[in-house]
Amino acid sequence: MLILAALLMAVIYGYVYSAGELLSGLINTLWLLVGLAILQELIHRGLLVARRRLELRQILARREAQELAEHSADEFEVARHVLDDEVDVHALDSDTRKIVRVGIILTGAIGVLLIWSDTLPALSVLRDIVLWHTSEGETLQVMSLADLLLALLVAFLTFVGARNLPSVVEIMLRQQADVEPGTRVAVATLIRYAIVFVGTFVALDMLGASWSKLQWLVAAVGVGIGFGLQEIVANFISGLIILIERPVRVGDIVTVGDASGVVTRVQIRATTVRTWDRQELLVPNKEFITGRVMNWSLTDDILRIHFLVGIAYGSDVEQALALMEEAAQEHPVVLDEPAPFMTFESFGDNSLNLGLRCFVPSLDVRLQTVTDLHRAINRKFSEAGIVIAYPQRDVHIDTTSPLEVRVLQGSESPKTAG
Repeated sequence: MLILAALLMAVIYGYVYSAGELLSGLINTLWLLVGLAILQELIHRGLLVARRRLELRQILARREAQELAEHSADEFEVARHVLDDEVDVHALDSDTRKIVRVGIILTGAIGVLLIWSDTLPALSVLRDIVLWHTSEGETLQVMSLADLLLALLVAFLTFVGARNLPSVVEIMLRQQADVEPGTRVAVATLIRYAIVFVGTFVALDMLGASWSKLQWLVAAVGVGIGFGLQEIVANFISGLIILIERPVRVGDIVTVGDASGVVTRVQIRATTVRTWDRQELLVPNKEFITGRVMNWSLTDDILRIHFLVGIAYGSDVEQALALMEEAAQEHPVVLDEPAPFMTFESFGDNSLNLGLRCFVPSLDVRLQTVTDLHRAINRKFSEAGIVIAYPQRDVHIDTTSPLEVRVLQGSESPKTAG
């Protein structure tokens, strides 16, 4: 409405041709935006239908795999292969939407430039509107309205580029099978930081804020940071170190303090860890650099399982060790290399303590494997007659003085018996 009112005022003051050209460009721009909006919604609708079809296909494949897994070990291997071929539908849909959004923005920008190409030379009149003056040594620079609008345009392009370009780079890296998820996130984040830094510097330079004028401000801000914002700066620098050195990557399983979970996001100030209870834990980046962090999957996902089994005194130790080894070898997840290893740990107070050490491919299957091994060992010991020991206590009665003995019948209490 304000634009229409401005055009009406231009007509009143005699700028009829200029107002007509501006109105024509405005109408064409609105039609372009409406067309792009409709095109984007149509593409999103097609992506939604494609995503649902892919989800249905994976559900059917998963059901088929479960049915095959119930018959034999060989068919279980086939079913597991089917499940390994699944793709992350939601991540794929999100990446595709990002590509569509970037394409729509680029198409809109090109269309707007084509619509207003005949009008752009007239914008040179904006350089005649002086806003302020700046001095660079002995040179006096004039900052006009055109410089301000150009700086705002650079700031807008910086915002759009920092928001969308890293996503496009991440999508391109996703097509490479040998690129890990943590690498994609690190590269995309560093590109976003670089775009913001360069865009901000260029915009400030267009406004006449050169480095020679900003160095005192930067020095003052540095002093303030040293006193009040040192933790924030430390977390920011630590975040850069995490992205470059990558001691922690997206998808790694870590233990920080008394909390364990999966790293889901590395940001400027903090890293997000999703715990096993599906809770989002925000850990300052400084903790990963200066503190003690256990990364369960930094260079190798293979994990060792170790637990003790106590059998009663007098049991056949050799048979018990053989049964434990047999249970470990029969489990499909336990690795053959390194091979399972059984030990006779110690003579306990109430049991003979035997140990089992074996390796599994990842932490995801650790708890289920431990449960399966416990059940198998308990079943094999029961069939072989080996008793799993439990705490026992011997009671010694002092017979140096007479003992009072009473015989009670039924549910008769001591008081009624007396």
